[in-house]
Amino acid sequence: MSLVVVVGCFFLGLFGAFRAEGKSPFCEILGSPELPLLSKEGDVTIGGAFSIHSKITQPPLSFTDTPTRLTCSSLNLREFRFAQTMIFAIEEINRSDFLLPNVSIGYRIYDNCGSTLSSIRAAMALMNGEEWTEEETCSGQSAVHAIIGESESSSTIVLSRTTGPFKIPVISHSATCECLSNRQEFPSFFRTIASDLYQSRALAQLVKHFGWSWVGAINSDSDYGNSGMAIFLAAAQEEGVCVEYTEKFHRTEPEKLKKVVEVIRRSTARVIVGFLAHGEMNNLLEQMSLHNITGLQFIGVEAWITADSLITPTSFSVLGGSLGFAVQKANISGFSYFVIKEFWETAFQSIKTNSSYVTSYEENLDLIEIKDYNDDVAELRYSGNIYKAVYAVAHSLHSIMKCKDNEGCDKTVRVSPWQVVESLKQVNFTIKNGDQVWFEGTGAAVARYEVVNWQLGSDGSVQFKPVGHYDASLPPGQKFVLRTEAIIWPGGNTEVPVSVCSERCLPGTHKVLQKGKPICCYDCVPCADGEISNTTDSNDCTKCPEEYWSNQNRDTCILKTVEFLSFTEVMGKVLVFFALFGELLTLLVAILFWINKDTPLVRANNSELSFLLLFSLTLCFLCSLTFIGRPSEWSCMLRHTAFGITFVLCISCVLGKTIVVLMAFRATLPGSNVMKWFGPAQQRLSVLAFTLIQVVICILWLTINPPFPFKNMKHYKEKIILECALGSPIGFWAVFVYIGLLAILCFILAFLARKLPDNFNEAKFITFSMLIFCAVWITFIPAYVSSPGKFTVAVEIFAILASSAGLLFCIFAPKCFIIVLKPELNTKKHLMGKAQSKSL
Repeated sequence: MSLVVVVGCFFLGLFGAFRAEGKSPFCEILGSPELPLLSKEGDVTIGGAFSIHSKITQPPLSFTDTPTRLTCSSLNLREFRFAQTMIFAIEEINRSDFLLPNVSIGYRIYDNCGSTLSSIRAAMALMNGEEWTEEETCSGQSAVHAIIGESESSSTIVLSRTTGPFKIPVISHSATCECLSNRQEFPSFFRTIASDLYQSRALAQLVKHFGWSWVGAINSDSDYGNSGMAIFLAAAQEEGVCVEYTEKFHRTEPEKLKKVVEVIRRSTARVIVGFLAHGEMNNLLEQMSLHNITGLQFIGVEAWITADSLITPTSFSVLGGSLGFAVQKANISGFSYFVIKEFWETAFQSIKTNSSYVTSYEENLDLIEIKDYNDDVAELRYSGNIYKAVYAVAHSLHSIMKCKDNEGCDKTVRVSPWQVVESLKQVNFTIKNGDQVWFEGTGAAVARYEVVNWQLGSDGSVQFKPVGHYDASLPPGQKFVLRTEAIIWPGGNTEVPVSVCSERCLPGTHKVLQKGKPICCYDCVPCADGEISNTTDSNDCTKCPEEYWSNQNRDTCILKTVEFLSFTEVMGKVLVFFALFGELLTLLVAILFWINKDTPLVRANNSELSFLLLFSLTLCFLCSLTFIGRPSEWSCMLRHTAFGITFVLCISCVLGKTIVVLMAFRATLPGSNVMKWFGPAQQRLSVLAFTLIQVVICILWLTINPPFPFKNMKHYKEKIILECALGSPIGFWAVFVYIGLLAILCFILAFLARKLPDNFNEAKFITFSMLIFCAVWITFIPAYVSSPGKFTVAVEIFAILASSAGLLFCIFAPKCFIIVLKPELNTKKHLMGKAQSKSL
């Protein structure tokens, strides 16, 4: 395919149209041709563009004279090694009988001095060549069939956009910008290094691996830095990593660099991700050394992490302990010998002897100073990528020229750059060190990196020690391998540095975001009662199951304490004591009455009902014990029914005694035979009838909806109240209301009989006993409703004991007093009021 040699020829063609009549148009290069730094003729030519010098001095522009040549300075040894690698690979292929046995490869290598302006000049020169061309049209074959370079993404973008319309393949060894993966914009671009898409994501994974959730980010203000940082920021967000600040600058912006250094100095992040090109990193290092900013953990990229030029007497105090991704070391046999002997005897010597390159030779005398130096060769990394790129071109030419082992290559084939582009898409070969070379759909190689760590060697020299690797071709979970124990952190520490906005939330707490700040800035708030978090940095607390509660540290759910009134606790023991004490007193009174059953006092007070009342009081004291202990199905049914029946029996007996008193005085009236209707049989029957009614109520209650054990978890959140649920509230209150009705009836009848004449009127004592009974149970109701947990049961037991004791003392204490202490009053005469005595 024919192509335009140079844009300037177009204008010369127009100028030729106005030349004298009869002369044909012609095409020629304007000005002097751009000469390569290193070159060699061959059947096919490969171009090279490297920043062999890193600084450029632009001449003053007066616009009256032709500008002088750009002056380059500050030798970049690593870039110079790239040029040497390219020449070494070409010479190795030329000596080989395998790839291109009868075809020689030439080269044209330009120094762009780290300047985009020089990159454009180099691109134009690589396309045009260096000869004056006088033809009828400005069209012809490109001077090179492929270009190796450049090192930086921005310069490579310029080179690819310039050569792209002419379909000249550009193969970069270190341009990693993801933007170059766009095949529509860069259809003829290839690279023997992976895109930053993988490195940026790997950076985020590396930061996440060490728990650094609060980092700073600095990038070159270029296509390389901006694209790579954008991918990193997106990946960091997915990994939950927060970025405190994102700053960028260009090597030509010293004021912006000072601002970046000030941001670093004031920040709280202890980890800095530096997505910087070599030039920007060098400038940043100088400023940080000047301001003595040390102790920070740098995470670097392949562009600078293994750059020897960054090693200075003060640089390790800033970059010591840095971690980053590096291209794997080049393992090129014979290259070390080549850089100190063969190169200077062949490639560089040709510059000196060629009169056309005298100026170029004189301007690059600084290269002579490194003639005998090759200590850096063992650490070279990108040189392997250049070696692969040259061989990729050679394999493409091998295919295009239909080379065969015995017959050689068809030299009559006219090789065009666009053919090389198409052939490069198909190459797949293995170089002598075992690495496989092929280009994926975007024109890039498979992502494989070494993880290196800046360490001091035993001799005090800075070493880039491998501490892991990353291989994007492996399955998930196997891509990243790190040897953390081999890493030396900033300051020589062996512990992983901490870089967080907020300290980790311990188990038992959870994160609450701080208003207006990134998600990594939060407060650690203790979990609420009944909730736990058993992991570090928990976002939420988990509620414990219903029967569990959080421990004091809020990190474990433990079984809730089950509370009930037990025999072993102090309250239970006190209540048991009073119940047994009341039981003992009741038995003593019963024994006393039994001994004195034939005395007038006992006989006059209806001894049969008295003994039945004492028996029922015995049961009342005993039934209180059923309320103590762990509630069970049987104990719940027994405690309320036993209480209801025994108390009705007790009140029935008291009611019977009251009625007897009233009937007895009615019987003394003339013509009254009322006692005939309420004799002993009727008294027994009335007690039985009243009691049977309560028994029926209890049976209905137990049949329809009986009480049952119940775990009350609503009253207390932290413990379970084990209690007896009423089952049917109607049944419970029916039992209580019935007891209350009998007690009120008894109180009314006793109150009416209190003033009947007699030295010993029992109605008075019954009135007092019923008054106490009613007072106790009236106060019981609000206390029962408001008492929590086991105190509810204690209140009920207290009411039972108090009311039982009130009946015992009010009814039987006066009688016992007379029987024991005043036996002289225990006579029929006294009871009939015929003897003078004090009324009790």
